[in-house]
Amino acid sequence: MQKTIIVIGVLLVVVGLGWPWLGKIPLGRLPGDLVIDRPGLKVYLPITTMIIVSLVLSLLSWFFRK
Repeated sequence: MQKTIIVIGVLLVVVGLGWPWLGKIPLGRLPGDLVIDRPGLKVYLPITTMIIVSLVLSLLSWFFRK
């Protein structure tokens, strides 16, 4: 458990340092991501982004289990 927490902490630091460059990746603005923008209401549903992130995380977890 301690290794997992350390790895998560290191990943958060790496993502934090790389945030200016990670912001240029078009995740969150893919076709299939829904935005409902009405006066007084803005709803954002990143459906396609969630599917891609889920697939990548599933593949990574499968790869590291082997």
